[in-house]
Amino acid sequence: MNTSINFPNLGIHLSNVGKSISIGGFEIAYYGMIIACGMILGLCIAMWVAKKTNQNPDQYFDVALYAIPIALIGARAYYVIFSWDQYKDNLIHILYFREGGLAIFGGVIAAVITFYVYVKIKKQNFWLMADTACVGLVLGQIIGRWGNFFNREAFGGYTNGLFAMQLPLNAVRSSDVTQEMMEHLQTIDGVQYIQVHPTFLYESFWNVGVLLLLLLFTKHKKFHGEIFLLYLAGYGIGRFWIEGLRTDQLLLPGIKLPVSQVLSAVVAIVSIAVILIQRKRCTAKKNV
Repeated sequence: MNTSINFPNLGIHLSNVGKSISIGGFEIAYYGMIIACGMILGLCIAMWVAKKTNQNPDQYFDVALYAIPIALIGARAYYVIFSWDQYKDNLIHILYFREGGLAIFGGVIAAVITFYVYVKIKKQNFWLMADTACVGLVLGQIIGRWGNFFNREAFGGYTNGLFAMQLPLNAVRSSDVTQEMMEHLQTIDGVQYIQVHPTFLYESFWNVGVLLLLLLFTKHKKFHGEIFLLYLAGYGIGRFWIEGLRTDQLLLPGIKLPVSQVLSAVVAIVSIAVILIQRKRCTAKKNV
C-alpha cells in the first residue's frame, strides 16, 4: 500500500507516512502513541494550572487514573453504538482500538461523569476543578487529533482549497469516499489519490484557539465553572462546523442527522446561555 500523503497547494509531499512503528518485534500504532501523548501532556498542563491557582495538583493525577481509561471506553462505546452495522457481524473488532474508531464526544462525556463522581466523593468543588481540568482536556484533543492523520481517517469531502490533502485511494475506507471525490480522482505516478478537507487538522488548529482563549480568559472569570462552560461553547461551535464537512459522520438512527453535530449545537447553545445568565447574576450581586 502506498504510504504517501500530500498537501499539493502547500507544496508539501510526504512520501513515507506509516501507521505504526516496530519496537522489539511489536507493532505499535502511531494512533495509540499520539492519543497517549495527548493524555499525558494534558494531565501535565492541568496539574500546572492547579499549582498556579493554589490547588493540589495531585488530586488531578488521582482522578486521571480513573477518568482516562473510562474515557477511552466511552469514546469507543460511542463510536461502536453509532456504527453498529460495521461491528454487528464481527464483534471482536470492537476491541481493535489500533484501527481507530474513538469518538471524542463519547470520551468527553465519560470523562466528565467520572470526574463528577470522583469530585463529589472527595467533597471538592466540581466547577473549580472542571475549570482547571478542561485546559488539559483541550490540549489532549489538539494532540490526539493527529492520530487521525496517521490513520488516514476523519477527513472531509472534496476540496481544492489551500489545505487540501491527497490520500491514496487504497489507504482509506471505501465507506468514507464520496462520489465527488471519485469524480476528482487524481493519478500521480500510477497511484490514485482522493483530495479532501483535512478536518482533523482544522479541529486541531481550532482547539489551539480554544486553548488560548481559556488561558487568556481565566483572569477575567466571574464564577467557578465559567472556563469549563467556555470550553464547551468553543469546542461545540468548532465541532458543529467541522462535523458538517466530514464524510464519516455518525448518524442518529431514524432521522439521519450527524449525532456529533446535534450534540455540538446543544452543548454550545446551553453553555453560552448559562455563561450569560451567571455573569448577569454576578453583576447584579456586585451592584447590590
